[in-house]
Amino acid sequence: MTTSGANRILDDFAKLMTDAAGAAQGVRKEAETVFRAQAERFINGMDLVKREEFEVVREMAIKARDENDALLKRIEALEARLNAGS
Repeated sequence: MTTSGANRILDDFAKLMTDAAGAAQGVRKEAETVFRAQAERFINGMDLVKREEFEVVREMAIKARDENDALLKRIEALEARLNAGS
């Protein structure tokens, strides 16, 4: 084999490897895109709430609990007054 023949084979091999690497990268990007789309569909199908909505409901629950505690103390105070008067 001649030197120019060997160089041509190496050049062809290098081009083949470059093309294969580019194709592999394209397949990887497409797989990531498909995975992201599937994951998004899965998450949307789980009927999850957004963080902002969760925080609003959480604040409402804290307020309701505080109001409940205050009412319980008022009831206890009224019952104590009733029992003291009897």
